[in-house]
Amino acid sequence: MDGSRIVRERPRDVSVTPEVHMSDLPDTPYNLWVRGELDDYVDAPEGSRIEVIEGEVVVSPAPTVAHGTPLRHITRALERAAFDDPDFPWVAQQVAELDLVGLGQIFIPDLVITTEEILHAVSDADLPRLMSDEIEMAVEVTSRNGKGDDLPPPRTDHRKQEKKPNKWTGYARTEIPYYLVVDRSPKMARTTLYSIPDQATAAYLHEESWEFGETIHLPDPFGIDIDTTHWKPWRD
Repeated sequence: MDGSRIVRERPRDVSVTPEVHMSDLPDTPYNLWVRGELDDYVDAPEGSRIEVIEGEVVVSPAPTVAHGTPLRHITRALERAAFDDPDFPWVAQQVAELDLVGLGQIFIPDLVITTEEILHAVSDADLPRLMSDEIEMAVEVTSRNGKGDDLPPPRTDHRKQEKKPNKWTGYARTEIPYYLVVDRSPKMARTTLYSIPDQATAAYLHEESWEFGETIHLPDPFGIDIDTTHWKPWRD
């Protein structure tokens, strides 16, 4: 950041133009968020997501129906697995605030996969958010003009990652075991599962991809298939 403005817009399919300046904030964005005060300093439309990524306040509008289609299908696949096997532990939770332990960052993934036991404990304790070490997988669906935060940073060459921290590097640094990205770009139309997070390099060391229309197979500990027949890229 090179000035007083610390908010950047992360549009999906509509415009959001929040305004907040460093001089307006009595503390860091992360500390204000922890105290439940950050919303008081961000003039964003109701329903917007407010995240803290590498010290920046990032505001995204509410997702569209098309954006939510993959999330519904992933959730249904988990629910079917739980119906077939009463011991299946995994459940999906949409738009839960996620505190990245030790990083001072706040993400709101499109979907998090955790256990029913953890969600019950958090709910019973009336806690406002999940901690990153409580989830097994984060899921993000990319959107027009806003997908840069969700995907791996661009490579400067085949040996070195460009140092551009984003949500992909944040999830890896906090060692969330799995990260699933549904890339709705017409140039990609592909889903990628990242695994084996490496904290030291802030990167996932393994990936597997499926084109839209193919059946995604999530390996153990999930062991489920997800039909992507009806997943579509956004329209340019």
